[in-house]
Amino acid sequence: MPNSLLKLALSPLLALQALRVRQSALLLPEAQGARQGETGQGKDYRLLILGDSSAAGVGADHQAQALSGQLAKRLGSACRLKWHLEAKTGATTASTLSYLNKRPPQSFDGALVILGVNDVTRLTAPSRWQAQQDALHVLLQQKFAVNHIFRSGLPPMGQFPLLPQPLRFILGADAAALDATLAKICQTSSRLHHSPLNLPFAPQYIARDGFHPSEEAYAKWADLLAPLILEHL
Repeated sequence: MPNSLLKLALSPLLALQALRVRQSALLLPEAQGARQGETGQGKDYRLLILGDSSAAGVGADHQAQALSGQLAKRLGSACRLKWHLEAKTGATTASTLSYLNKRPPQSFDGALVILGVNDVTRLTAPSRWQAQQDALHVLLQQKFAVNHIFRSGLPPMGQFPLLPQPLRFILGADAAALDATLAKICQTSSRLHHSPLNLPFAPQYIARDGFHPSEEAYAKWADLLAPLILEHL
């Protein structure tokens, strides 16, 4: 049975499960610490990190242990990195587009975009997702002068401990569909780069809320992304 028909058949149960998850979920704060910085020596490289709660470091105590800090450590060995984090819990592609449209123009060499989980939970269709990603890429290139856009793949939501079955299965399938669409989009331009999020899902890589990465996972995530960004400095 196609996933859309399965969702329709299970919609009352899925709605109930989603409500219970929202009511019972442990709400962790975004990581503390500076959201911009400069590190390393050599050629200047300006990196915008853009995204949702994972980009904001939920699951880590401080930005130094979150994705931004972990990436800065790795990239600072090859350049003079000037990084800037724009991330918010609950961010979707639509809300991010709205936010960026209101910001004044600014120049970055690269942009790392971490979005998708909240688009999945809001049941964004792949066709709408594709249109939103195209608009985001154009905006980053035209208004923010971004040369290379690095897209972290969506996580395998079908493995999130917080989510009960069958909600976990449905959201996992939807996340995989959006990530497949994103990967295809990134194949259309040499300035777009997709990095599958192949993180281990052992207990030590999951935050206390059963939903976000742990500090150990952020380090692994940075290990995945840093080589791709370094390749295109």
